[in-house]
This record gives sequence, C-alpha cells and structure tokens, in this order.
Amino acid sequence: MHELALPLLIGLIAVALAFDFLNGLHDAANSIATVVATRLLSPLKAVAFAAFFNFTAYFLSIIFPSLHKVAETIGKGIIDKDLVTPSVVFGALIGAMFWNVVTWWRGIPSSSSHALVGGLVGAGVAHSGLSGIQWAGLNKTVIAIFLSPMLGMLLSLLIMLASSWTFNNATPRSAEGSFKFLHIASSATYSISHGLNDAQKTMGIITVLLYSTGYLKGDFHVPHWVAISCYVAISLGTLSGGWKIIQTMGTRITKLSQHQGFSASLGGSVMVFTASALGIPVSTTHTITGCIIGAGTARRTSSVRWGVAGNVVIAWIITIPASALVGALFYWLTTLF
Repeated sequence: MHELALPLLIGLIAVALAFDFLNGLHDAANSIATVVATRLLSPLKAVAFAAFFNFTAYFLSIIFPSLHKVAETIGKGIIDKDLVTPSVVFGALIGAMFWNVVTWWRGIPSSSSHALVGGLVGAGVAHSGLSGIQWAGLNKTVIAIFLSPMLGMLLSLLIMLASSWTFNNATPRSAEGSFKFLHIASSATYSISHGLNDAQKTMGIITVLLYSTGYLKGDFHVPHWVAISCYVAISLGTLSGGWKIIQTMGTRITKLSQHQGFSASLGGSVMVFTASALGIPVSTTHTITGCIIGAGTARRTSSVRWGVAGNVVIAWIITIPASALVGALFYWLTTLF
C-alpha cells in the first residue's frame, strides 16, 4: 500500500475525471458524426443527444452489473494492481491526455481508450519493468485494435446488404423515412454503448488508485460514487463536442446516406456492447470508423476516401507507443521530486 495525503488523492481523481471529460470531448464524433453528416440532427442537438445517451449507460450498468468488466480490465488487467502507485496513475493519465489533445487539435480520430492503455503501460513499465504487465489483458486489448474495425466493417456491410433486401419493394420516400427513424435509434444505442465502455476506463484508473493507497477496503470493486462521477464527466465532455473530428468521421472518409448511417451505427453498437460484455476496452473510435468504411464500401469501393482512412490507421498504430512514451516520461518526472 502506498500512502497518499487526501488532498493529493483528490487532485489525482480530479485529473482522472478531466481525462474522462476530454475522452467525451474527443469521442463525441463517434456517436454523432453520422447524424450530423446526413443532416438528421443539427450539431447542437446531436451533441446533446449523444451526451444524454452516454449518461443513460449508467442506468444500464445498474441493471446489468456484469457490463462493468472493462473497469476491472483497466484497473487490474493491464498492470498488476499491487504494483500500481500514484505516480504510475499520474503518468498514465498525462500520457493519455497529451495524445488526446494532440489528435483532437489535428482533427484525427484516434483512440482515447488505447491512449490510456498506452499511458498505463508506459508508466507501469517505467516503475516495475515488463514483469508488471498483465499480458492476458494487454493482449486482448491489442488484438481488439485490429479486430474491432475489421469486424465492424464486415458487420456494417452485411447490415447494409440485409436492410437493402428488406426494403427492396419499398418506395424511395417510405424507405428514406424508415431509415431516418432507424438511424436515430441506432445512434442512440451507439451512444449508450460508447458511454458504457469508455466511462469504465476512468473508473478502473480511479479504483486502482483507491486500492493502491488503501482508501478502497475489501475486494477490488468500483464504488458507486466513482461510477456516477465518470458517467457525468464523459457526458459533459461529449456535450462540449469535437468538431474537427466530427468533420473527419462524418464527411471526409465517405459521404453517408441515412441508410448507411443506420448500418454503421448499428454495426458499431453490436461490436461495442459485445466488447463490454467480454471486458475488452475496445476503441469506439476504431470501431465506428471501420463501420463507416463498411457502410460506404457497400455502395461502392470508390466512394471511400482511402487516403483519409489510411491516415487514420497510422494514428491508430502509433497511439499506444506515443502515449506510453509520454506516460513513462511523466512517471520519471514525478520520481525527481
């Protein structure tokens, strides 16, 4: 157990919630890019819509507590929880926040989730070496980096084909009206899945901080006040929006119809809910990007701007190493004082 004065503990929790807020700000595009790009909702209404359903995930987690496995993976499944110190937590958070700010400023839809994992790995290795890594948890997270966008792309492509067959005999006007309704419903579902998966990452960080400093008694579990604080923080961040990333996600990768927006959102929802049930801190950014590409490819391959998609993929690849480096650097800085 590592002793930490209460004011410093409160300060670190505030930093964690700031990351959660930034996560919502950075990832607002995940939930609303399709509804904004298709003009189904105005940008202001869209962010309010996404923020509301981000917070709705809190009530879903109360009904199904097993959906909080992601917090356990982040808290004790990436770095051994008994080796985590306040300095490791600080380094992890700063590493993740630094990368989030850089990619948000550049309008690049990188992963907040993997930025946090990278920061945690970098700070953890700087503290205890490679022996502190929980390889099972890290491996499934890294595998999800590659699988989630590919499976999302395939699933959205199949949804496009199945729904096209279903509405084959419908008039264009009635089909458009149906897809508008289905699109808004699937976007709401994706916002819930986003809030559920992403808010848990900060829950895991705060919980392992409380555990390592002796403020959490008994078994490793997420306190209720931690859960609701994280859901509030990510919802407020989403409400603030991330307009550059929304532009990249919603318009620069491919031009979307209501049909394609519905297919991408539904495919993403299935992927992220499945990941949450399995305890995998999947990237909602990677997932929805793959789904948008899949929905665009269903129309025709040339409709996807592959150069933009390629730049996004490059950002995915370097996210964990870059945030790990910054996390390790800030861990070392804390040891100098």
